[in-house]
Amino acid sequence: MKIEVQNKKGLTTTLNIVIDKKTIQEEMDKRLIELQSEVSLKGFRPGKVPQTVIKSQFGKAIYGEVIDKILRESSNQAIDKQNIKAAGQPKIDLKTFGEGKDLNYTLEVNSLPQIDLANFEKYSATEYSIKVSDKTLDEKINEIAKNNKTFSDKNEKSEKGDLVIFDYSATVDKQKFEGSEGKNTRLVIGQDLFLKGFDEKLLGVKKDQNITINHSMPENYPDKNLANKKAEFICKIINVQKPNDTKVDDEFAKNMGAKDLTDLKNLISKQVSTQYSQALDSITKKEILDQIEKFHKFELPQNLIEQEVHMMTHHLKKEDIEKNKKKNTKIAESRIKLGLVLNEYGEKNNLKVSDDDVKGEIQKQIKGMPGQEKMIVDYYQKNPSAAQSLKGALYEEKIINLFKSKAKIQKKEISIEEAEKIITTFNKSNINTESHTHDHDHEHNHDHAHEHESEASTKIKKKDTKTKPKTKKVSKK
Repeated sequence: MKIEVQNKKGLTTTLNIVIDKKTIQEEMDKRLIELQSEVSLKGFRPGKVPQTVIKSQFGKAIYGEVIDKILRESSNQAIDKQNIKAAGQPKIDLKTFGEGKDLNYTLEVNSLPQIDLANFEKYSATEYSIKVSDKTLDEKINEIAKNNKTFSDKNEKSEKGDLVIFDYSATVDKQKFEGSEGKNTRLVIGQDLFLKGFDEKLLGVKKDQNITINHSMPENYPDKNLANKKAEFICKIINVQKPNDTKVDDEFAKNMGAKDLTDLKNLISKQVSTQYSQALDSITKKEILDQIEKFHKFELPQNLIEQEVHMMTHHLKKEDIEKNKKKNTKIAESRIKLGLVLNEYGEKNNLKVSDDDVKGEIQKQIKGMPGQEKMIVDYYQKNPSAAQSLKGALYEEKIINLFKSKAKIQKKEISIEEAEKIITTFNKSNINTESHTHDHDHEHNHDHAHEHESEASTKIKKKDTKTKPKTKKVSKK
């Protein structure tokens, strides 16, 4: 094989490669020998078909197969010999080929840039934690108490806030309908959780009373034939109960799944902090990513930019692609640059994501979605790309954590009010940030860097700049 550097411009190298016809013929002969034991033709015993017969019937296909193999192997060898760290797939242009001829082709290779990494000491960021005030804890506990009231029987007429338990049978135009009967229906007067305004008509009822209530069906009732129609509800009041005063003490906390009141407060404090942690972590992460872009200047492989733009815009109309071409190119460049630099930091610091890491993350997802275990496991088993994306997300997390451990990180404890102000300001300043407005295909959309030395498909995006705290209800364990 002869290799000649035909052209070198920036990160693009064009090689001229010649494979002599003798080498090609040797490969053809090897393949013909292999096929003798594989081919079965009428009139010949297995393994005894002459090479000349095989060649006459399958010659063109065999030649194409051999040439494909030679192109793959020789192009990889040429790249290795020239010490090129390839970015993406090289382009092959055949010049001369054919049986009895030398194979001559050019190989255009884009190489990954040389990246001089900035020292971690250059980076600085703020890492936030939430201080939950006693006032907030009291408000949260009172809210839990309000939503977990107990009731006891009363022999008086119902009032606002009382629990009314009743059976009902309803008709519209004297006709029954789906859902027209209910047993042991429980309504707290004033919560308005049945039909809007219905519970107010239960004011003043007593246990064992029969009452007829005329009430309009809602405008958005699923059965359009019943929407806005007058309905007659014949109700049997089973019981009327008054709310008990909830005493917030250790016993109450135990009913909520905590060890005692102090433990309940700690659980609520942790939950409130967690609600804001993802949003605040995104802000810290963006500080680091912004500095990565600022501290590193190098040429980007054009083919990777083109691939990224295509991934971002392949689902758009042609006119929209042209209209936003400059903007999308800028976004693609940002993604490619971040991916290359972060991947370089990961490789230089021997960061890897093991299969156990991926399994552990899937187990976390399973724990967070009780009852959905099989669905989650099936999803990752049937979608290898999803598992690979998850691996990329974990790789990115390891890199960002590396920065947090080595950079100048100012730890700052803030109140909920301060956190909300910081998050709001952050969202406003980034609402038009171009490098975060486009996702790759889909779902999961995990930001990620892939561990590939031969391909710079490592595109960690500064995505999700618009962020907000997650909220959940405190419930019994």
